[in-house]
Amino acid sequence: MNKPTKTIANKTIAVNRKASHEYTLEERYEAGIVLEGWEIKSLRAGKIQIAESYVLLKKGEAWLIGSHISPLLSTSTHVKADPTRTRKLLLHRKELIRLIGLIERRGYTLIPLSLYWNKGKVKLEIGLAKGKKQHDKRASEKERDWQREKQRLFKITKTQTKKVKN
Repeated sequence: MNKPTKTIANKTIAVNRKASHEYTLEERYEAGIVLEGWEIKSLRAGKIQIAESYVLLKKGEAWLIGSHISPLLSTSTHVKADPTRTRKLLLHRKELIRLIGLIERRGYTLIPLSLYWNKGKVKLEIGLAKGKKQHDKRASEKERDWQREKQRLFKITKTQTKKVKN
C-alpha cells in the first residue's frame, strides 16, 4: 500500500525581485544548499532575505554570501546562531567548471534568484547574469510600460467591439 506523499502548499521560500531589474539573466542553475537545523526551521517560518546576497566561486566550490536567515526564538541555547554566515552551495563538477570559466573570462556574475522546496530539500536557483547599465534599465522599463499599455488598449478595443455586436 502506497503512502500519500506530503506536499508543501507553497514551495517558494524567498524571491530576489531586484535581480531582473539590476541584471540581464543569461542562464539559470539549481543548487543545493548546506544548512544547519535551526536554519531549516527559520526557512519554514519564512525568515530569510536573499536580496543583497551573491554567489562566490572559490577553490572550485560555490558559496552563498550575504544572505540573512533570522534565528527563531525557540533556537536551542547550546547552538550559536550566526544569521549571516557563508553557506556552501552544491553543484555538479561540470557546472562549476563551466561557471568558473564564464565568470573569469567573460565578466559574468552569479546571483541568487529564488529559494524553494524540492522534494523536501531546500534548493537555490542561481542566475548567470551581467549587470545592466542605467540606459538598459530605462529601456527595459519603457518596454514593460509599453506592454502594459498595449494590453490595456487591447482590452478596451475588445470591450468596444462586444458592445457594437450587441
